[in-house]
Order: sequence, then C-alpha cells, then structure tokens
Amino acid sequence: MTLRSLVLLVFTLAFGAAPFLTPPFTGYDPQIFPVVIDRPSIQPAGYAFAIWSVIYLWLFAHAGYGFWKRAHSLDWDATRVPLILSLGLGTLWLWIAAWAPVLATLAIIAMLATALAAFLLSDEFYDRWLLSAPLAIYAGWLSAAAAVSTGVVAAGYGILTDTEAAFAMLAFVLALSTAVQLLRPEMPVYGLTVIWALIGVIVANATANPLVALVAAGAAAAMAALLAWQWKRQRRSR
Repeated sequence: MTLRSLVLLVFTLAFGAAPFLTPPFTGYDPQIFPVVIDRPSIQPAGYAFAIWSVIYLWLFAHAGYGFWKRAHSLDWDATRVPLILSLGLGTLWLWIAAWAPVLATLAIIAMLATALAAFLLSDEFYDRWLLSAPLAIYAGWLSAAAAVSTGVVAAGYGILTDTEAAFAMLAFVLALSTAVQLLRPEMPVYGLTVIWALIGVIVANATANPLVALVAAGAAAAMAALLAWQWKRQRRSR
C-alpha cells in the first residue's frame, strides 16, 4: 500500500506538470475534421475550464495526504489503482489531443471510466473532503469532458450535425451523472461539477445556439433538483 500511495503521488505530480510541458490546448483544431465547425455547440465557454486549477490542487492534496497520513489505509488504497490509471492517461492526453482527436476521445473515455471507478470505490464519510471529494470533482468534470470530446468528433466526422451531437451528449451527461449521483448521495461535489460544465454550455450557446442552451439549462436544472432532493432527504433522516 505504501508503494501505491507513492506511485499515485508521482503520477499526480506528473499529471499536474503536463500542461506546462505541452502546447496550450484550446480545443481540437477544426481543420482536422472533414466537417469544419469553428465553435462546436457542445463545448463550454472558455471560463469553465478554470475549474482545472481547483481539480489539480485538490488532487495534489489528496495524493499528498494519502501518502503522508493514509499510506496504510484500506479505504484510501481501494481507490489508488484506478486513479493511477486515469492520471497516467491524463498525463499523455494533451499530447494526444493535439494531433489525434479520435484517439484522444477514446483516451478520455478510459480516463472517465477509471476516475468513476475510483470515485465509486471511495468512502463518502471517512476523510470525505480529502478522499471522496477530490475524486468527485475530477470524475464530474471528466463526465462532461468525455461527452464534449465525443460530440465534437461525432459532428466533425459528419456522424451527427453539430446541434444533434450537442443534444445527444447533453442527454448522455444527464443520464450518466444522474446514475452516479444516485450512487453517491452524500457527495454532491460530483453533481455540482457537472452543473458547472452545463452552465458553461449555456453561456457558450446563449446567442449562438439558443436551443442547445435551453436543453443544457434543462439538464442543469434536473441535476440541481436531484441534489436538492438528496439534501432534503438526508436532513430528514438525521
């Protein structure tokens, strides 16, 4: 367990260093795709990506505390292998995304799957703000990011129109996030992160594609309603 906690710390530091070692990523180059879409509707407004600073810092705290104080904890160790796999892929993702959007999409889906595994294996109560919460925000953002990547690729290769891809991916995000949040009712950080991403889609499409903005608003409202219902239910049970 001590070795795994050290490996996780190293992988987390590498994950955080990756943006400084690769060219800035502002989205897939539209010219790569057969169908050129300058501004995909599923892509959130640029400000929404600022959440990465919080994700990095929280993951650093998670890995550092886990190595320093919880190296031998079975609760912490249960999450380490899937998280190591997710961060390992994430360290390479920016490099892949610069030239291979399809491969990058497959990679981010794998990142999401392993991040969700880590999150769902984490205890919601024991060290919740350093164990479960960092995994929740990471998995929550990846839930949206994987959908964005898939939607951009689907529209870029003409599988769906830009608006159809946005609708399909918003439906996917809502379905996935609802299922995950129902499994982790005591950790609203996941659902709040998804809402943050959806608000980014609303802002990006408020004038450019109002129908997508409206659907994204509906998805955000549905997730907010679920979180409110869970909160009220928890209050009644205490």
